[in-house]
This record gives sequence, C-alpha cells and structure tokens, in this order.
Amino acid sequence: MQNPEHIAQDAAAAFAATNDPDALEQIKARYLGKSGQITELLKGMNRFSPEEKKLAGAAINRAKAVIEAALAARREALRQQALEARLAEESLDVTLPGRGEIRGGPHPVTRTLERIEALFRSIGFEVADGPEIEADFQNFTALNMPEDHPARSMHDTFFLLDENGKPARDILLRTHTSPIQVRYMQAHVARYVHLDAMPEIRIIAPGRVYRVDSDATHSPMFHQVEGLWIGEDVSFADLKGVLADFLRRFFENEDLEVRFRPSFFPFTEPSAEIDAAFMSGALKGRWLEIAGCGMVHPNVLRHVGIDPERYLGFAFGMGPDRLTMLRYGINDLRLFFDGDLRFLRQFV
Repeated sequence: MQNPEHIAQDAAAAFAATNDPDALEQIKARYLGKSGQITELLKGMNRFSPEEKKLAGAAINRAKAVIEAALAARREALRQQALEARLAEESLDVTLPGRGEIRGGPHPVTRTLERIEALFRSIGFEVADGPEIEADFQNFTALNMPEDHPARSMHDTFFLLDENGKPARDILLRTHTSPIQVRYMQAHVARYVHLDAMPEIRIIAPGRVYRVDSDATHSPMFHQVEGLWIGEDVSFADLKGVLADFLRRFFENEDLEVRFRPSFFPFTEPSAEIDAAFMSGALKGRWLEIAGCGMVHPNVLRHVGIDPERYLGFAFGMGPDRLTMLRYGINDLRLFFDGDLRFLRQFV
C-alpha cells in the first residue's frame, strides 16, 4: 500500500504549484475523486486484518484531512489573488476630477412655448391641440380663404401625394395653427348645441407649422401660437388689453410700448399688426413686428356654425421662434434647428 503521508505531501505540492482554479479542481480529483489515490487506498483495506485496518484507516483519514485542508487553503489563496487583480484593474485615481453627468435642459423654443402657455393660462385661456396634417377646409376654406383667394399665395406649403403619386390638393401640412381654432369651435358648437347660450371660448393653439421658406429669419418648419376669444361681449379693447399685457409680462418690461397698426388678414376684420418698441440692448430705438390680430371675420364664425349676429371675438397669432430670438438676442433662426450642442448648452 502507498504511504498516505507521502500522497498528502504530493497533493499539497501539486495544489501549491497551480494558479488556475479549474486545474486545481482537476488535481483534487486525482487524489480525492472516485478513482483518486486516497479512494483507492480505502477500497484496498478489505485485504487487511482487523488490527491492520484500524491502523491503515487512521493513516488514510489523516492524509485525507491534510489534503482537504491544503485544497481549501489553495482555493482561498486563488480567490484572493483574483480579487486583488480585479481591484488593481478597476482602481480609481481619487486625485482625478470627477466625470460628472451631462446636464440637459429644454430647448430655447420649448422654454418660450412653456412661458407663453403659462402666461395665458393665468388669465383663463385653455391650451388646444390639433393634427399637423390638415384638410384644405380647416386650413383655408373655413378661414375665409376659398380656392381662388389671393391670400393662399402667402401660404406656399407642402401638399401630400395621393395613391397615384400626384399632389393631393386637399391634404397638406398645416401652414398655421388656425385650423386648431376651427376644429375647437366646431367641437364646442356641437357640445353646447342644446343650450340657449354658448359658453365663451378662450384658447391658445401652439404647434409646428410648415411653409416653403428658408433664410436667416424663416424656416420651412417653424412654430406658431394663435389665440381665440369668442363671446357675446368681446371687443377690440379686450384684444388690445390682453395682448399688450401679455407682451409686457413676457418681456418683463412694464414700460414696453405696444402699438396696433392697421393690416389685412382674410380671417379677421378689422385686422392689425402688433409692434413693440425696444428701448434697450441691441434693438434700442426700434419698432419690431411681434404678432398679427383682429376681430374674427363673420364668415369664419358661419363656417363653424356660430351666429355672428350674436357672438363675436378676436384672434391673434405670433411666432414663438421670433419671440425667442428677441428674448435671448439670437440673430439667426436656423440655429434653433441645427442641433449644435455648443449653441444649445448656453440655455441649460
């Protein structure tokens, strides 16, 4: 019979010589596995006398205990080596500056839209929404612009293609957010048709619009905010009060001069352009056009089912992109849509 003590010494030496956990388990099988040397010694004890079995069994058990202890120690040593290697690989230099997180924030035009919505909500206006792909009726006809109306030439736009690949003249990308007002009035009339008196309508309609235009102050896609107030006693004086107050609050200037200059829009009568005088900064001493407005044309009210003999109101429209340029001193509209992080990070 092999000497169990010698086997234990060989096993301990083999364990110490390996740095591979998988190889360590293979060496263990050589000594303690089903066909290992210690197991074979135990199997051969049936040829010994009872007294010899007692002595041999004790020697084999001592050798087995020594091998198991050496195996456990080597396993722990290899585990520690792996941990130390990983810690060294993932170590941090605490003297280096922290990486930090990239800060983000709302787009400057989004900031302006949120500000406009908040200011109008504070005086009782609701924010309405509608589709960007519009029908000709909502985009033009209902707004007092029949097919042969010259005002349509100011709204060069993007028409969609039909199944034959030809422009579908009655489906287009909206050129203004006025169709939202048309849809809202139609739904409002249908909702309150059973009442003797229709509740007032007070909404603003922000959103993206599309026209074939592109330069430093125009973009094929831009934003617009339009407003509408319909009731039995709404006047041009209300229109002037609402918009003058809005502009002073938006630009945070109670002394801002605002003037209403006669103009023409097919969907309002009378109509006016709104100018503001800037008395400081790069725009000092200049009057700039800010918005268009007017009393809603009776034909528009008739198209949506509202009696123009009983109800009247005003509408207005402004470009939040231009308001953003004025508020932040930006001179090129295209910067808003270039996606240049160097520009956008200035507003974070």
